[in-house]
Amino acid sequence: MPIKTVMVVDDSPTDRHMLSEILTAKGYRVLSVESAEQAFARIKTDRPDLVLMDVVMPGQNGFQATRALARDEATKQIPVIICTSKDQETDRIWGLRQGAKDYVVKPINAQELLDKIAALG
Repeated sequence: MPIKTVMVVDDSPTDRHMLSEILTAKGYRVLSVESAEQAFARIKTDRPDLVLMDVVMPGQNGFQATRALARDEATKQIPVIICTSKDQETDRIWGLRQGAKDYVVKPINAQELLDKIAALG
């Protein structure tokens, strides 16, 4: 299934804006939310094709949110790419174990992110 709509989940307005700019420039429709809780409220109605998930957020963190999406029958087919400043190998492994399809470290390299998205579509 081609990826057309991407949900960006990040508590940083700057990071949400930057990711939205990268994605819209390549023709993706972007849904932007600032917390895992907002993502859960919208994900089942807006049906994104991909979720870009920050890890460090108030409330539920991105690892917890990724695990919840991966285990829910209604959302488990939606791939998650974790986009975080957590750059340790143990963080990457943990993120993938929670159900993420890929993991990118901030600051985001736009081409690397777009290549990872293309590989999923």
